[in-house]
Amino acid sequence: MTDRGRSRAYLRELGDDAVQNVDIAQAALHLAALTRSQPDLRDAEKHLAALDATLKGLVLDNPPDNADAAAHALSDVLARQSGYRGDDQTYDDLQNADLLCVIERRKGLPVALGILYMHLARSQDWTAYGLSFPGHFLVALEFDGERTIVDPFHEGVVRTPPELRELLKMVAGQDAELDQKMFLAVPDRGVLLRLQGNIRLRQMQMGRLTEAADTIESMLLIAPEHAELWHEFGVLQTKLGNLGAAVLALGNAVERETRPSRRQEFAAILQQLQRRLN
Repeated sequence: MTDRGRSRAYLRELGDDAVQNVDIAQAALHLAALTRSQPDLRDAEKHLAALDATLKGLVLDNPPDNADAAAHALSDVLARQSGYRGDDQTYDDLQNADLLCVIERRKGLPVALGILYMHLARSQDWTAYGLSFPGHFLVALEFDGERTIVDPFHEGVVRTPPELRELLKMVAGQDAELDQKMFLAVPDRGVLLRLQGNIRLRQMQMGRLTEAADTIESMLLIAPEHAELWHEFGVLQTKLGNLGAAVLALGNAVERETRPSRRQEFAAILQQLQRRLN
């Protein structure tokens, strides 16, 4: 099996709902590997292991006694010692959502950097997860019964409620107000889909439809029951002139969609494609 084949197999296994424990950084590396003809993850994996060891040593020397102190330890290792930061100069660069590139360049999008913060926290058995905060990916860190909110894009700074309110208004408008739903945990697969979704969006904006289709296909490896993704994949294959692939994708969308009205929409598109093939 090729290295890309191993990455596909790894991600396909994650698509099984029975898999509960996701190594989110490893999964993101395998997603990045799919875009390379001869991927090699070893240097990135060694780097992650070195980050884990650095944090472990820091915690042994100076154990954190609250959530903010634990967050400070994370930002010390990732931002201050390793130089990770948000790329606010070339934000839309595709490399910013490719974890192999992020590790090499030490900069990226909030969600890519957030994956590193989540990985590093979990290496110490701390609870860390992504949040449903609109427009800007944030990480919640739980420690000894406390929770704090970390902003990976801004060097792991801890965000206070007033700062979160200001951040929300920047991305959602001055009338927006904080809501408890914005602080719900995003499942790890959802975080990975958000990562790939950033890549897909930029590829679509640049008219790189074949690459966008490849990105959606990678998303379907980890979310094979996602009806909307199958629909989007089918529509994109239609634009590319791959009607056979489009029919298969729309068939999967119909099969998996549970909302009656949406299922009817998918079925109508499928019937139109089938008529074109016949």
